[in-house]
Amino acid sequence: MKPSVKDRIKRQKLKIVISSAAALLLVLAALAAPLLVPNDPYRTGSDLIRKAPGGAFPFGTDNLGRCVFSRVLVGARTTIGVTFLLVALSFLIGTAAGMLCGYYGSVLDELLMRIADIMLAFPQMVVAIAVAGILGGGIAGAMAALGITMWTGFARLARSHTKSIKALPYVQAAVLGGKSGAYILAHHILPNILAPMVTYALTQIGTTMIGISGLSFLGLGVVPPQAEWGSMISEQRAYIQIAPWAVLFPALAAVLTILVFNYLGDAVMDYRALSKNR
Repeated sequence: MKPSVKDRIKRQKLKIVISSAAALLLVLAALAAPLLVPNDPYRTGSDLIRKAPGGAFPFGTDNLGRCVFSRVLVGARTTIGVTFLLVALSFLIGTAAGMLCGYYGSVLDELLMRIADIMLAFPQMVVAIAVAGILGGGIAGAMAALGITMWTGFARLARSHTKSIKALPYVQAAVLGGKSGAYILAHHILPNILAPMVTYALTQIGTTMIGISGLSFLGLGVVPPQAEWGSMISEQRAYIQIAPWAVLFPALAAVLTILVFNYLGDAVMDYRALSKNR
């Protein structure tokens, strides 16, 4: 027997609760990393080089004798923190641009949407690598490289929803009532597009995390010795045959974190779709 819409909504709620709890644990672990690390993540030692997991080093040590477990925890702060910051900035810039284009239209709409079309014509990572290469290494350069294309998705989605809501009777009534465009955008448009925009932002966390780690892996993001999962994998890949744990554990941390946030984004998106069709 096919489950009812009500039962499917309950299942989606349960998925959201579980994935949210897992995501919250990851964020809390990243925030509390300095308190949780058993060893100094940047301390090297010739007598500790490439020690296998166990004892004082649960994930072993890397080619410089640094504790991999401590570096994975501290790297979570960098990877997750930068990802959240970049998604938040893209959300704010893209949503504001999309709302202005959708409500006012005219030259502003044509200009910004054509820029967005140009950005979307190229694969995001190709543009990011090119921009990061021009700007040089560093986390600020990596953020700028990814952010230059990320805002376009938010802008196009916000523009589409804004144009739909703008045509609704209550918005037209507000216009006839003499309300300003800023008032209508803040009190009528934004509250009604916030849910789909936040849902879209959740789905972008995993993709952004891959981008940040990918640029760091290529040497265009976080600069060693700062701990970040992508740069950790890049640093230790030459020793994968003799010390696989130094690559395996940061890679597993990245994969599991991306899976959790992707699952959360998909669960929220499916829940909203079911709620609409209820």
